[in-house]
Amino acid sequence: MGYLKAEDCQLAEFVALTARTQADDLRFAAAIEKNVPIYDMAALGDVLARDRAAVMAEWAWVLRDGPGVMALKGAYADTAPIDAATGIFLQIIEDERDQGGADHFAAAGANDRIWNALQKLCLRAPDVFAGYFGNPAIAAVCEAWLGPAYQMTAQINLVRPGGQAQQAHRDYHLGFMTREQAETFPAHIHDLSPLMTLQGAVAHCDMPVESGPTKLLPFSQLYRAGYVAFTREDFRAHFDAHHIQLPLAKGDAVFFNPALFHAAGENRTEDIHRMANLLQVSSCMGRAMESVDRMAMARALYPALLAAQMPRAEAEAAIAACAEGYAFPTNLDTDPPVDGLAPESQAGLMRRALAERWSQDKFTTALTAQDTRRRP
Repeated sequence: MGYLKAEDCQLAEFVALTARTQADDLRFAAAIEKNVPIYDMAALGDVLARDRAAVMAEWAWVLRDGPGVMALKGAYADTAPIDAATGIFLQIIEDERDQGGADHFAAAGANDRIWNALQKLCLRAPDVFAGYFGNPAIAAVCEAWLGPAYQMTAQINLVRPGGQAQQAHRDYHLGFMTREQAETFPAHIHDLSPLMTLQGAVAHCDMPVESGPTKLLPFSQLYRAGYVAFTREDFRAHFDAHHIQLPLAKGDAVFFNPALFHAAGENRTEDIHRMANLLQVSSCMGRAMESVDRMAMARALYPALLAAQMPRAEAEAAIAACAEGYAFPTNLDTDPPVDGLAPESQAGLMRRALAERWSQDKFTTALTAQDTRRRP
């Protein structure tokens, strides 16, 4: 099959794929709820530190060949970083309120959304950023799906009481195209697209089902033609009838394959302002959705990391969320390979500076010189 067309999609095949049940045989999962593996990070933290590769291999299987979605219970054992970040995000929402922006699924005023929340948090409060993104569990999920040097982006979504549900969809890349656009890409690109991005959400408040946590259809990522099928009314009707929702506590996180059929739920409460940080993490070999000034972020974060003297795993996670971890593209005439086939990456420079306890001035000078060498 060279190209995938919406008119050729068979609902019966989709129904059969999504009717399966996940067996309770995953080595590291604490439970299976509504076909979603639940990982208790209080119990798994030591195992992740000791047997990281095995845990990540299971997570990769869950995301690709299993249900396509997983939850980390207590991804933040200490929710103080969540509260600190929430305070900053609410300030940003107030500052941006008069701009009248909207997201791509809701009209202006229906939700509060902060685009490029990653950079805005880092520049406004680098110490908060360090504590928030210095999360080894989240870093391990990202690496499990995308490999090292992934590119973090994030958008805050705050849905007020009465906020309406989304329609079922898939996500970036092909999920952000019209049906007609997606149909122009050959079938093998439909296979590739979900491997380039990981979707996640960190709960910034307790989210009972009535508050509208993300609606999910486990195993739906397995339907090859889903990037054109999700626009069909019969597929959306099946999703509406058979989706599941998981209640989340503040500090929990959910990660899913971007090809999974999903949609934000309706906030049916009167008093819960549902806030989640939507993590969209990209392979270093692809293109992230948002433009991020990682130079400015690295300059802002470095003194916070230097002063915090965080444990290595937490510092590594914070660096991975901030700095560019991939050495390419670059100008190989002026930025030649160092001790191998690639020049030093921005993240590599940041790690070296921290290890050697460089001053802020020395780091900024080296960072600027590196950026100049990379230019054509």
